[in-house]
Amino acid sequence: MADGRSVRELLATARSRLAAAGVDSPDVDARLLLAAAAEVDPSRLLIMNVVDSAGVHRFETMLRRRESREPLQHITGIAYFRHVRLQVGPGVFVPRPETELMTGWAIDRLAEVERSGRVPVAVDLCTGSGAIARALADEAPAAELHAVELSEAAASWAARNLAGTGVELRVGDMADAYRDLDGTVDVVVCNPPYIPLTAWESVQTEARDHDPELALFSGDDGLDAVRALTGVAARLLRAGGWVACEHAELQAESVPELFARHGGFTEVRDHRDLSDRPRFTTARRTA
Repeated sequence: MADGRSVRELLATARSRLAAAGVDSPDVDARLLLAAAAEVDPSRLLIMNVVDSAGVHRFETMLRRRESREPLQHITGIAYFRHVRLQVGPGVFVPRPETELMTGWAIDRLAEVERSGRVPVAVDLCTGSGAIARALADEAPAAELHAVELSEAAASWAARNLAGTGVELRVGDMADAYRDLDGTVDVVVCNPPYIPLTAWESVQTEARDHDPELALFSGDDGLDAVRALTGVAARLLRAGGWVACEHAELQAESVPELFARHGGFTEVRDHRDLSDRPRFTTARRTA
């Protein structure tokens, strides 16, 4: 054991340290950090007994960073979203599992269009790392896909993640995005910033200190971006097309109300995530 330490010992110590540091998922984080440090797939840890000294040193460095509440994905450089693996780091919002259900909903709508005999068209607004667009490309490969991101720093990460997928990526404000596609889009999907500026202190440390503010905050009530989205979606969508918009748990009434009040949508509905929390609103463009 002089040349290394046991996997079991390393994981036990890491779990204890991460829990003490206030990390929400110490078991998962310990396993993913150790796999990254040992340079193996996480599943390989199950059959490993010892991590060599170089891996132990890398693990200790990574563990200290996570104890300081630096996001796990910034440390490993990897985020997993549905069935795809993404590159992430400083300057881009780290995709969350909560967004996967909305993405699946969008994939189902694209499949319906494809079954009707048309090539489906989708636009991912506020794409960030490109997570949603990349998942759409992976699970709806026949679709014509477009994405837009305002931040040049985030767009550089999206460009890496969308390379070779056929997704068209543009840098710019969603308010003016893809005017050349007006009235032709089947699905608009968006995970906009939606945190009220007044809620800054309540935001999880990892997000508040490391995610870009542009991806988090949206006016005093958190709804500025959603207000803009209602108009953009109405402009882009063909009659009968769908829009999906993620929101905060406390916006389960206010976001659907914005779409209903716009007047250009029907079938406005709110959806819950896998934790049974209100998570995203969908609406259909009127004929």
